[in-house]
Amino acid sequence: MSASRTVILQGVGFAVLATMSWACNFIAPYVLQGYSIADFMLVRFVMAGVLGALLLARYRAQLRGLHARQWMTAMGLGVLGYLGYSSCIAGGVIYGGPLMIAAFIAAVPMLQALLGNARHRSLRWGQLAMPIALLCLGLVLINRQAIGDPPGPAAELWLGLACSVGAVLLWLSFSAVNQAALERLHGEATSAWTCLMMIGAGLAALLLTPLALAADLLRLPVLGVAIPAAIELYGWALSIALLSSVIGAWAWNMASRRLPMVLSGQLIALESFFATVLGLAFNHRLPTLAEVVGLGLILFGTACAVRMILAPATRAGQRCPPTSDPAQTPHP
Repeated sequence: MSASRTVILQGVGFAVLATMSWACNFIAPYVLQGYSIADFMLVRFVMAGVLGALLLARYRAQLRGLHARQWMTAMGLGVLGYLGYSSCIAGGVIYGGPLMIAAFIAAVPMLQALLGNARHRSLRWGQLAMPIALLCLGLVLINRQAIGDPPGPAAELWLGLACSVGAVLLWLSFSAVNQAALERLHGEATSAWTCLMMIGAGLAALLLTPLALAADLLRLPVLGVAIPAAIELYGWALSIALLSSVIGAWAWNMASRRLPMVLSGQLIALESFFATVLGLAFNHRLPTLAEVVGLGLILFGTACAVRMILAPATRAGQRCPPTSDPAQTPHP
């Protein structure tokens, strides 16, 4: 096996590990053990903030090149792209089911590519009609039955749809702002940047705790915060914090160093595939034929759009502008 082929296979392996780690965001509503999703988000992001602070001690030398405004930007991005995004993911799963939110998130790489094409035109919009049509058809197939015959109150379904759209908008906003900030950041500070985002999300979770208590959203005061009662909550929160915020980011960085951006831009869509598999497993059911076809169309359309938009710049040996650099964009 050639060295280049070995490197590509290693990159694909790291990309699979990263997307599987990120997909763990979608299982939070299934592992609450009687606690509320607000309890889980509080514990998870406080743990993520602590992990960020511990890791920042290792990368403290990188902080020398960051000024106060960059610190605030990074921590604000943590609130937007970590706490806000993950909360929308959880709401989408709770109210819309495991497939609705996964289908919308599967479209994110395509939407990023389309936004990039709008800023740096590399293709005529007519050339993208096919992948856009596949995306729309896939979303219709996956959500047709849920909208036509909702399993619960219609208000919950629309709330799930709102959370799904909100997750997409938050991720696109996070990606755009983060990319712009990273362009002004010296290249040696990306690890410290990620740690600051984790710290920002943790601080925001703590600051929002009084509001959650006032709204009676927390069950921790009732069910207990001691280890015997809350051990499973703490275990799941720590596991997902490690997988999503630390291991996923590390594995994606390793993958992006080994893969061309055209390929890595397509592989990031695997997150939705793994999220769907995990969601169906926790729901103890198999997907319907329409759901399988719908998700397949979304993933295929996304892969086509990313390849079509990024390939010309890659062939020209340019740094591809349509999507943010996967090696520098920490995923929530």
